[in-house]
Amino acid sequence: MAWKRMVGCLLVVAGGLVGCSEDSRPPDSPDAFVPVADAGPEEGPDGGDAGPDGGTDGGSEWDGTYVPLEEHGNRVDTGRYSPCEIFSAVRPCGTFSSFDLGVCNARSLEQEGQEGRYLLAGRMEDGSGAFRYDFAATLALGADGGAVVFNGKPATEQREGRARLFSTVQTSSDGGARGEVLVTCEAPEPPGFTGCYASCLNGRMSNQATFRAERMTWARGESEAFGLERVSERFVNLAMPADVYVTQNHAYVVGLSRDGQPGGLSVFDVSDKAAPVHVKTFQFPGDTEWNGVWAKDGALYVASAHRGVLLFDIRHPADPQFLRSLSTSNDSVHTVFVEGNRLYATDLAGVILYDVSNALEPIELNRYAPFPGINPHDMFARGDRLYVNYATEGLIAVDVSNPQDLRTLGAYSVYDHYSHASAVATFGGRTIAFMGGEGPFEHLRVLDVTDPARMVKMGMFQLRPVVSIHNMVLVGKRLYLSWYQEGVRVLDVSNPTQPQQVAYFNTFRENDPGRGNYLDGAIGIRVPGDGYIYAVDTSRGLLILREK
Repeated sequence: MAWKRMVGCLLVVAGGLVGCSEDSRPPDSPDAFVPVADAGPEEGPDGGDAGPDGGTDGGSEWDGTYVPLEEHGNRVDTGRYSPCEIFSAVRPCGTFSSFDLGVCNARSLEQEGQEGRYLLAGRMEDGSGAFRYDFAATLALGADGGAVVFNGKPATEQREGRARLFSTVQTSSDGGARGEVLVTCEAPEPPGFTGCYASCLNGRMSNQATFRAERMTWARGESEAFGLERVSERFVNLAMPADVYVTQNHAYVVGLSRDGQPGGLSVFDVSDKAAPVHVKTFQFPGDTEWNGVWAKDGALYVASAHRGVLLFDIRHPADPQFLRSLSTSNDSVHTVFVEGNRLYATDLAGVILYDVSNALEPIELNRYAPFPGINPHDMFARGDRLYVNYATEGLIAVDVSNPQDLRTLGAYSVYDHYSHASAVATFGGRTIAFMGGEGPFEHLRVLDVTDPARMVKMGMFQLRPVVSIHNMVLVGKRLYLSWYQEGVRVLDVSNPTQPQQVAYFNTFRENDPGRGNYLDGAIGIRVPGDGYIYAVDTSRGLLILREK
C-alpha cells in the first residue's frame, strides 16, 4: 500500500479524445461516462479463466486482435497548476511573504470550498518552474472554521484577503523544525482550488510545487450506487482494516495500526449475509501491521510486517488457532497469494515461495529478489507463471515451474509508475494482464503478456486522475476493483481493450470518522463465488454487496 512519489469524462489517449455521450441514460449510470481508451476495432468477449476467487472461461467473440497503445507514462505534463510564485531563498518559509499572489485571480476564491476533504495533485518543480515529479497530499477542512488537517497533521490557517495559507510544523529527530505550507491562489473549478506549496526546513524552503485540489465528494454526478446494493455493513475493531478473505462462511479481515491504535485479525461469521457476527479478534503486542490474508485447506496465512507469514489453523473457522510464524528471521511481509499448492509472500527483498501441499505445514522453497532495495507490493500466479507487481520496477513475469531455478521472463516498466496490483487471464487466445498502479495519475493498464519478453499496452481505464486503485479481482469477464475514494467499481472486460464500467458502490463519505489519508476508502475486495462481493473500507469496515 506504499507507493513512489506522490477529468471527469474527458481523456486524451493515443491522440484521440474520449468523452461523455448525451442520451437518455440517468446521470448516475456508469454507461453515462466511458473514460477509457478506444484501442481499435475489437469487439466481444472471449472471457478469461477464473481468478483465485472463482469464475469461468467465457465465449470466443473477441478474436484477440488489437491496436497497440503508445505508453505516455501516468500523464503528459501540461505545465504549472497555478500562476502563483514562490520567493525561494529570499523570504521565511511558511508565511504569506513567501509567495507572490499578485498574478492570482483572487475573486475566483469566493467560490472555493470552505469545508470537506480534498485530495491534492502536486507538481514538484525546480526553481525555474520545470517539472520534477508528481505527488499527492490531503487537506481536511472543518466546517465553520473548524480544525484543519494537512497531510494527516494538525495545521494552522491564516487569511490574507481571499487567500488562505495552511501550514504544519514539527520537530525532527535532529532537533530541527520541518513543515509544509500551501497557499490558495485561484478556484477555476469550485469548490476545487489551485495554489502553491513548499516544504520547509528550519524556516527555509527545501522544495516547491504548484497544486490543484479536488473535493472528494461523489464524482460525475453519481449516486451512492449503481448496479450494486449493500446487503450489510459491519464496523471492524481494527485501527485500519486493509484486506479480507472469505471461506467456510467466515470473513477474515486483517488491518494495520493507525494513530497509536493496533491492527490485527478480526473474524466474522457471514452465514447470514445481512447480519454478520463478529466472533474473534487477534491483536499481538508489537505485531500490529497485518496487510494481507489468504486461506487454503483449513490454513489461514496472514502477512505481517514484523514476523513474516503468520499461520493459523481455521479448521474450526470461528475459532482460529495461531500456530507459528513461517519466518526464521524478521521478514516484513506485505501481501500473500495462493495458487494451487504454492504460497507466495512479498517481503522487503522480493518474493518468498512456499510449498503448501500440506496447508498446515508450509515448506519454504526459494526466494526471488532480482532488485535489491526495491520492495514488491503484490503478485498474481497462474500455472507456472508468477506476475510480480514490483513497485517502481513495473510488472515482472517469472517462470516458477522449477522453484529452484526461478527465471525472469520479461517486464513492463514505465517511468514514475508504481506497479501495485494485477490479475491475469486468457482472452481471445492471448494472455492478458490487468495492472493497477498506486499514486496520483495512476490508472488501470491492460497488457498483452502472451510474450512476456514483449509486453504490449492494449487498453486503459481511469476515473479521477488523483485517485488510484488498490486491489482487484478478476472473475470471468468482470473485473472488481477497490478504488480508494472511488469505492468499489465493476468493469466488463469481455473486450479487454475497452473496459466498460457496469456497476459501482461509493463507500467513501466525507463525514466518516478517520478519513483524511491519501490511501483511504475502499481497499480490500473478494468475490468468492457465493453471489456476494466482500469489500473492506478503511473507515466503514466490512461491507457485503450484491449485484442487482
